[in-house]
Amino acid sequence: NRPEGKVLETVGVFEAPKQHGKYETGQLFLHSVFGYRGIVLFPWQARLYDRDVASPVTEKSENAAGHGSKEVKGKTHTYYQVLIDARDCPHISQRSQTEAVTFLANHDDSRALYAIPGLDYVSHEDILPYSSTDQVPIQHELFERFLMYDQTKVPPFVARDTLCAWQEKNHPWLELSDVHRETTENIRVTVIPFYMGMREAQNSHVYWWRYCIRLENLDSEVVQLRERHWRIFSLSGTLETVRGRGVVGREPVLSKEQPAFQYSSHVSLQASSGHMWGTFRFERPDGSHFDVRIPPFSLESNKDEKTPPSGLHW
Repeated sequence: NRPEGKVLETVGVFEAPKQHGKYETGQLFLHSVFGYRGIVLFPWQARLYDRDVASPVTEKSENAAGHGSKEVKGKTHTYYQVLIDARDCPHISQRSQTEAVTFLANHDDSRALYAIPGLDYVSHEDILPYSSTDQVPIQHELFERFLMYDQTKVPPFVARDTLCAWQEKNHPWLELSDVHRETTENIRVTVIPFYMGMREAQNSHVYWWRYCIRLENLDSEVVQLRERHWRIFSLSGTLETVRGRGVVGREPVLSKEQPAFQYSSHVSLQASSGHMWGTFRFERPDGSHFDVRIPPFSLESNKDEKTPPSGLHW
């Protein structure tokens, strides 16, 4: 969908995707789903709970929220914290939020959140690696703050001390540990929960999480997300139901041309842990509806961490 009068420009040379191992800090890539240019800040290992993979012995179990489901074993999978090229943000804004990473603000307002634009979480298979001779191939306000060019290295972009310090200071709030995935009627839902920290409010503790959700249409039929239905169970014993139109004010269409949509949202509990699960209601072109399961996931707090996230302050 090239604008009139625009010509294609060479941004680099594709490299063979890694079937094994992981990409290093400084690896340039194109996102295989959303198509943006990006660069890897750092990798880490997550536990992927994939409900589409049949277990050798399928057992029914009831979790703490009373949600019947298959027993799912987590397997290790590589994910990456990445920077998105600012030039590409306007082109993906209809399909993916470019402010997917949020922090609790460092002051007394327990509901204050701030976002760092152009940060994303990317699965290993989303990365199409490429190389470039450009010393500043990615336009992002943090690129030169976090990375520097070193032609003797492969890839030739290495972490500055500021990136190492930022990663070390914020890793409990940046590095995901669990990823949950389930497919219903060819719509795959991936959920990544993150603990954000605890705030004291009106003599009680409020625990905050963000969760990143990707919806993918694995079929050629066009469908549209119409409603969300959440159930939120808190360890304090409360069970909350949340219904609403669409997600984040949008009712995205998933088509063969644009099969995926990604967004983030937040939840707070007055307990240190809980569970969430639910359904998304989709509409087909003929007006019929169907419900897609949101895989149940736990909200766990990092009880050992006393210091709130510090964002970009060193």
